[in-house]
Amino acid sequence: MASGHTATREQRARDVRVWDLPTRLFHWTLALLVAVAVVSAKMDALSVHMFVGETILALVLFRLVWGIVGSQTARFSDFIKGPRAILAYIVQSKTPGAAPVTLGHNPLGGLMVVVLLLVLTAQAASGLFTSDDITVDGPLVPLAAGATVKALSTLHRLLSDGILILVGLHVAAVLAYLLVKKDNLIRPMITGRKSVAHPASDPRRVSPMLALAILLAAVGVVSLVVRAAG
Repeated sequence: MASGHTATREQRARDVRVWDLPTRLFHWTLALLVAVAVVSAKMDALSVHMFVGETILALVLFRLVWGIVGSQTARFSDFIKGPRAILAYIVQSKTPGAAPVTLGHNPLGGLMVVVLLLVLTAQAASGLFTSDDITVDGPLVPLAAGATVKALSTLHRLLSDGILILVGLHVAAVLAYLLVKKDNLIRPMITGRKSVAHPASDPRRVSPMLALAILLAAVGVVSLVVRAAG
C-alpha cells in the first residue's frame, strides 16, 4: 500500500515550464556582465567597464518592460508583494511545508529582484555621469554641472559595494534553499522547468519575439542617450 501511495504522489508531481527563455537569458547574462564590470573596474580597464555598464543598463531597461508585458512568472504583478505578505511568508517558512508553493519568485525572492533592479539601474545610470577627474569621463559628463558629476561619481562608487553585498545575499539565499530546504532554485533558471505537485496549469507565456523587440528597443534607447553629448 505504501508503495502505491508513493507512486501516486510521484505521478501528481510534474515538471512545469516556470521560466521562459528571455528571463533565463537575462538572468545569466546579467550575472556575467556584473562580474565583468567588477573585474574591469578593479583592473582599471575602464573602456571595457563603461561598455559593460551601458550593456547592463540596456538589459535592465529590457527587464523593467518585460516585467510589465512579459510571461506570467516574469511579471512584477506575479511576485511583488506587500510587507504583510512578505512577513507571513517568512513566518510560514519556519515550518516545513507550511509556506505556499510558488511557481516563480516567492515574496522574498521577488523583493530581492526589485531591489537589485533598482540598484543596478541607479548604478548604470550614474556611471554615465561619472568622472575620475583625471582621464576618464562618462559619456554624459559634458551635459551635467560639476556638482552633479561629483555627486553621481560618489554614488556610483558607493553603489558598487552595495551591489556586491546584494549579490552575496542572493547567492547565500539560493544555497540556503538548496541545502536547508532542499529546494533547487538553480535548475529551473537553467532548464526553465520546476517539479511542482498538483499544478493547476502552466504559467502563461509570451512570444520570445516580443522579448527580442523590447531588447532591441532598449539597446537603441541607451545608444541614443550615450550619444546625446556627442
